[in-house]
Amino acid sequence: MKELDFDSKNMEATEDFLSSAYTPMRVGGKAASTRTRVVRHAAGGLVVDRLSLDYTMAYDAGCLNRVCLVTMAEGTLVDTTGGAEEVFGPGETFLLAPHDRPYSGEVRSARYTITMFDPALLGQVAAADGPVALTGARAVSADANRLLGSAVAHVRDHILTDPDVDAHPMLVANAARYLASATLRALPHSASDGEAGGGGRDATSRTVRAAVAYIEENADRDITLADIAASVPVSPRAVQYAFARHLDSTPLAYLRRVRLALAHADLRAAEPGTATVTSVAMRWGFAHPGRFAAAYRSAYGRAPSSTLRA
Repeated sequence: MKELDFDSKNMEATEDFLSSAYTPMRVGGKAASTRTRVVRHAAGGLVVDRLSLDYTMAYDAGCLNRVCLVTMAEGTLVDTTGGAEEVFGPGETFLLAPHDRPYSGEVRSARYTITMFDPALLGQVAAADGPVALTGARAVSADANRLLGSAVAHVRDHILTDPDVDAHPMLVANAARYLASATLRALPHSASDGEAGGGGRDATSRTVRAAVAYIEENADRDITLADIAASVPVSPRAVQYAFARHLDSTPLAYLRRVRLALAHADLRAAEPGTATVTSVAMRWGFAHPGRFAAAYRSAYGRAPSSTLRA
């Protein structure tokens, strides 16, 4: 895990740091106090920063090349990209800027979180044939805003702050896709769930058999829907249709069931005192202990801790 802690009242040092941490930019501030603090936790291409500024800082920045979500705790952020002015305040989680465009604005005496991930993940989780673009900065509803804020908080507080997170690359990859999925549920985007994409003709039982074999042979690896589809090979949408038609499931739900079964086997095989439920869950990509326990109890009729003790 990469950790970083920047704390300075020097505007030149702040500009240099922000330019290296995000994208080349010019910043300025006129207040008597210009303290900037940034605390970063990052792993596997997933970045979460906590920022605190006690002044108004203007910025003019280049392309981020990453999806950049901002979650406001205090203060305001004013986006002035393109000459318009849009104000975001406490409680909002929003897209700072399209990943491939420059942006500008002001942060006014604020505490906030910045979360960044690879834009390619949007296409992966949407099972799209090409890139997926986010077409709006704000969430489509208050519920969607809460969902996205909760996803950011979970990754920030329970995944990237774990000192052993680097030992669980599958967990980090799943967390990044979880965040991308929450982003697509919350923000407007270019992918259309109603488009068939020509996958119906490939939604055969052969597709399911080939995909299931690949999943069961590779469940210990960080595999995606695109990987599963490529192994057949068919389009991601086709493999989704095949699982819905023949198994009444999805490829990723089937992958989770396989991993749950492997976690069950590990719990049964563990020597007393050599493993914990949390460590086994993390090994198989389950980031949330409570949800793992609930899924385990539903599948096996007992708590995972009972299996481990037995």
